[in-house]
Amino acid sequence: MSGGASQRVLIELHGGQDSDLDELESLTFELRERLLELDVEDVDPVRQETAPTGTKIAGALTTGALVVSVGIPVLRKVLDVLKVWIENRPVRTASVTIGENSIEIQATSSANQRRLIEAFISVQESTPPPSAGLGPTPQTQAPSDDPVEG
Repeated sequence: MSGGASQRVLIELHGGQDSDLDELESLTFELRERLLELDVEDVDPVRQETAPTGTKIAGALTTGALVVSVGIPVLRKVLDVLKVWIENRPVRTASVTIGENSIEIQATSSANQRRLIEAFISVQESTPPPSAGLGPTPQTQAPSDDPVEG
């Protein structure tokens, strides 16, 4: 994989009203194969932590959702592939989330969409990657001149 810290990017596909789960599942795996052609670390289907209501299958795949492990330098390529890919498929939008930041990419070729993608990438380039489940980074404080009472 290219240099730079690896980010976990959640991609969720949203089909049209006439899309069914089998079609969305097929499209998800098609997109996964396309993304694996890029310089990414990995592309994994999202697994549900708990079983959906009325089922006993925990760990089942979430249809239409992938997690891509990628360095920020390759993020632009991932988003470009995703944008072109949805323009030619029966997927209407894709939500892309990194940490608390997200963007919705639509199957339209507009200059505004390009500006949104560029702004999203700029935020990611200037934001340090989140710690892996370690919670917030402790803040360093300057020593105080006030004596501590015992």
